[in-house]
Amino acid sequence: MSETGNLALMADYNRWMNEQLYALSAPLGEAALREDRGAFFGSLFGTFSHILVADIIWLKRFAGLPGCGARLARLVDLPWPKALDEMPCADFAALRKQRDWLDALIVDWVATLTATDLDTVLDYKNMKGVPGHRRFGSLLLHFFNHQTHHRGQITTLLSQAGVEVGVTDLLVRIPDQE
Repeated sequence: MSETGNLALMADYNRWMNEQLYALSAPLGEAALREDRGAFFGSLFGTFSHILVADIIWLKRFAGLPGCGARLARLVDLPWPKALDEMPCADFAALRKQRDWLDALIVDWVATLTATDLDTVLDYKNMKGVPGHRRFGSLLLHFFNHQTHHRGQITTLLSQAGVEVGVTDLLVRIPDQE
């Protein structure tokens, strides 16, 4: 599979896992979702929020690449997050709606990327203002890996809350070859 194909697979997996985890988390209720469980971002709500905020930050950076801005134009109305622990939504239903919208955007956008796009170098600044200059395709790997890392924390928190998470492996999304 090509690099663009692998990234499309990761975008699909990202959306699928988010759908699963939001569906499993919703029945816990707002109070349980906001309960501090000792995770990096405290609660399930805080961890879901962090993933969303980090995605918005990276996508806004990616929108600065030649050719990507028009494909990510729908992001223009979203404000730049000011902190990685920001809570951009008032409640879990709003967070889930924003996540669904963003995941659809990611899937659609990744499907338009070319090998030439992936070889572009992105110049950006991190949240502390430190400049970075990295290959865009490699940054996309980081983008998807970051989501997976924090979803792993969410699955642990859900398991500790007595929720059966089920299969979370990328393998489930890789098509069988006949």
